[in-house]
Amino acid sequence: MTPVILLAEAKRSAEVTDWPARIGWLVGLALFIALVYWLMREGWKWRGTLQSDLPALPGAPEETGPARLSMSGRYHGSTTAGQWLDRIVAHGLGTRSRAQLTLTDAGLEVERPGATDFFVPTAALRGARLDKGIAGKVLTEGGLLVVTWAHGDKLIDSGFRSDHAAEHAEWVHTLNQMTNDTEGAR
Repeated sequence: MTPVILLAEAKRSAEVTDWPARIGWLVGLALFIALVYWLMREGWKWRGTLQSDLPALPGAPEETGPARLSMSGRYHGSTTAGQWLDRIVAHGLGTRSRAQLTLTDAGLEVERPGATDFFVPTAALRGARLDKGIAGKVLTEGGLLVVTWAHGDKLIDSGFRSDHAAEHAEWVHTLNQMTNDTEGAR
């Protein structure tokens, strides 16, 4: 009976007596975390340097005409078309942000507070589809509106998610119809 009582009384943790070693480990851990973040930042900058051949993003023209569709939601990033993990970071295309999309006869205007706005002319649109992921963002099947467009000599997929996912199907239909009309006119 006595050993049980002694075990119950001994349930205290030992006091820290080696403060310099403990502080050294904490400083080492903080330096390691800082190194990892610095390496990630350098990798992001290097990717931007590799993609520097991408031309500057076009801005919206003065008059775009009446809006066919409008949507508020999130911009999740852009990738090389068909390669959903090859993120494009040049010219701010890798920055996730809120977005307001407006589709007119002139093209697709993407307004992003806190990030670079851009405009995709109708002639550059190549199509749209519903997908489940783009560059590190994976959603349920059909939860992402992906717009394919040409910029310079590169095809780009840009991923958007509406605040109201039911809007995605109408966007895909309208964008693909505009793309087919544009290709027929060429």
